[in-house]
Amino acid sequence: MLRIVDTRTGHLVEIPSVSRHLLSICVHLPASDAGIGIVDLRVLLVGDVLARAAELHGLQARTFLATPDLPQAQVEALERVMSAHGIHPPTTVGAHHPNGTLCAAADVHIHAYGTEAQDAVGGVRVDVGQVGPASGESGLADGTHPLSAPEGTDPLAVRMLMLAHPYRAPIVLADAVLEDARRTLANWRQLVADWAQEPSRPVPADVLRHAHAVLADDLDVPAVLDTLVDVTTRADVPAGAKFETFAFLDRVLGLDLAREVGHQHSAAT
Repeated sequence: MLRIVDTRTGHLVEIPSVSRHLLSICVHLPASDAGIGIVDLRVLLVGDVLARAAELHGLQARTFLATPDLPQAQVEALERVMSAHGIHPPTTVGAHHPNGTLCAAADVHIHAYGTEAQDAVGGVRVDVGQVGPASGESGLADGTHPLSAPEGTDPLAVRMLMLAHPYRAPIVLADAVLEDARRTLANWRQLVADWAQEPSRPVPADVLRHAHAVLADDLDVPAVLDTLVDVTTRADVPAGAKFETFAFLDRVLGLDLAREVGHQHSAAT
């Protein structure tokens, strides 16, 4: 069972609302003359992680993407942004329609905070917190400008930075925070590659229960990241179990944590 807060009521709501195994998610991108912004990326990311969490809980997830009527160049740019940041392609992409036809039957509607929505459309409304740069810093663009990051930045470090915050909370981007996410991601990938060389062991039962519980309770991804931090230092968890834990939870996180697996062997030969 998954539960998420409906922005309109402030209450946790079970999704899907009826006894079925399909969760339908509609991600809404607002119209903007500036192209794909960092807030748009966060909205897409929340939809992606919700779908991944649903699948981890045994549900089938179907994602629709409702966009402005974009020119082809912006459509291609949107596809590149999603691919670079590990966001699974939606089942259907279509332009916003006055009667909400594309997403009328969706269980969950995901919007950027403060955007207008049609009251007649059913389902749970989820508002994603705003994103803005720290004062005087110029790393990632603000929410109203095209997405950009310092040259050479791993886009999945941006993904990790966003996942470290509750989806409803605003994010203030700072160069130091992005660098910290980049270092942590690189360190975890190296640890996973090292652990992969040890005999496989099952994910600890307590870790599995906790991860399922926090994801089911308002999509608490920061708690999943905290769990991984804890696992790295647990002496009672063997290396093979640490590898399986990181690989399993990466199904939701989408951080490509196994990227370096096998590279040591290739270098040695």
